[in-house]
Amino acid sequence: MTDSPLDAPQPGVPPQPASPPSAAPAASAPVEPGSRDAALREAMNRVRVEVGKAVVGQDGTVTGLLIALLSRGHVLLEGVPGVAKTLLVRSFSRALGLDTHRVQFTPDLMPGDVTGSLVYDARTGEFEFRAGPVFTHVLLADEINRTPPKTQAALLEAMEERQVSSDGVSRPLPDPFLVAATQNPVEHEGTYTLPEAQLDRFLMKLVVDLPGRDAEVDVLRRHAGGFDPRRLDAAGLDPVVTADEILAAQRAAATVAVDDDLLGYIVDLARATRQSPSVLLGVSPRATTGLLAAAKAWAWLGGYPAITPDHVQTMLVPVWRHRIRLRPEAEIEGVSVDAILTSVLQQTRVPI
Repeated sequence: MTDSPLDAPQPGVPPQPASPPSAAPAASAPVEPGSRDAALREAMNRVRVEVGKAVVGQDGTVTGLLIALLSRGHVLLEGVPGVAKTLLVRSFSRALGLDTHRVQFTPDLMPGDVTGSLVYDARTGEFEFRAGPVFTHVLLADEINRTPPKTQAALLEAMEERQVSSDGVSRPLPDPFLVAATQNPVEHEGTYTLPEAQLDRFLMKLVVDLPGRDAEVDVLRRHAGGFDPRRLDAAGLDPVVTADEILAAQRAAATVAVDDDLLGYIVDLARATRQSPSVLLGVSPRATTGLLAAAKAWAWLGGYPAITPDHVQTMLVPVWRHRIRLRPEAEIEGVSVDAILTSVLQQTRVPI
């Protein structure tokens, strides 16, 4: 297999994104260094370096965010408190130079607090729309599972159609637009399980693990030296790309070639999840299009003009892990979704 943003040393262990490949294989030569694509790719990869000024040991998650951005998708970040999920998104958006709004999701949050609402203007005697925080380039939905389903659903139209409808008027959101939501996997009191329709809107679910020993020592070293995570400007973290470059990179990633055999391979993988005896709900057609888009973005970041089976295999777990529901008996037996997906990859014929 090629170098991958997702390292899965053992079946059932959640794979994590890592560094993009430094070179493409001989069969698929990278784009010439002087091309527009190469310049855009270099700019996007600089984001990872810039975020590293503030966040240690999460390079793979940053790569996952980049892939989601290039795929015009959204990301659900899951991790225990204190692993820098919020800092990661703040640093990422700052390196992109994009407007960012943060919403702290709470039980009393209302849909209008996210999307906006009609407000009466006493001067004109008319109602006018006051835009909510969703009208931004990067929306940080912090602890999204702490708000009721009614408020969670306020994001459905925004995430899928990139617009907000109010009083019969549809208002487009800025472009590019990315929702990065966080949730805590171990604390369930006062939380609401995300509905299937909401989960399916996320392109990827990335598991943010605890850092390794060396990375954690580096975190302490930075704090001992005066690093303040509340002041990213003091960390020297600056924008390294523009909105126009991001849009151009999205268009370039979408042009990565794919042959019919690989399209059939993606469909075969999806059908295998639906036929697994341990699975109650397999992946949807939206999941197959999401996997294709993510594989294209990963291939483009590595300089490949066409996707390979490796790109599909690499992106399958983070793109599909949150879209599958296991049967109760499988959950009781301790079967994990990641293990099911690993089995699906092993048992599905790979096109030559």
